[in-house]
Amino acid sequence: MKLAFMHDHRNGIAEWEKRDLLEWITDRFEAPAIRIAPGCTTAIREHIADEFQAEGWGQDVRIDQSLNLTISAMKGDLAFQLQTGNISRAPYDLLKLQHLYESGRRIEAAALALPTRDAAARIGSNIANAERVIKEMTAFDRVITVPILLIAFE
Repeated sequence: MKLAFMHDHRNGIAEWEKRDLLEWITDRFEAPAIRIAPGCTTAIREHIADEFQAEGWGQDVRIDQSLNLTISAMKGDLAFQLQTGNISRAPYDLLKLQHLYESGRRIEAAALALPTRDAAARIGSNIANAERVIKEMTAFDRVITVPILLIAFE
């Protein structure tokens, strides 16, 4: 697995740079031992969870105490979401991040990591991909106002 590209939604990159965490988070996706292929999502999720846990990030953080909804990780005023599943889950991830941003300003910025379109096709059928999510974030930029660093990996 390797970093393919980043996308900046509403100055998300600047928010991660301000905290001196841009290089740290993008480096998590430089994992040559993980090959993008069918069945690789467990290895990706475990690798990312281990990396974030080692740095003290909360894992599977509930976004609201009354709901059983979680994001992948959270630390301070930053949230992180990894999506390697069905494309229908990606807009839901954006809503969860927006909720954290708007509900009492629990976060100031977020990162969302997804495979590229080509990597998603290698993983399986109808898998979320960065290129499509970028189009959706752009189309709904007046609704999704949380600053997001989108990380595309392959």
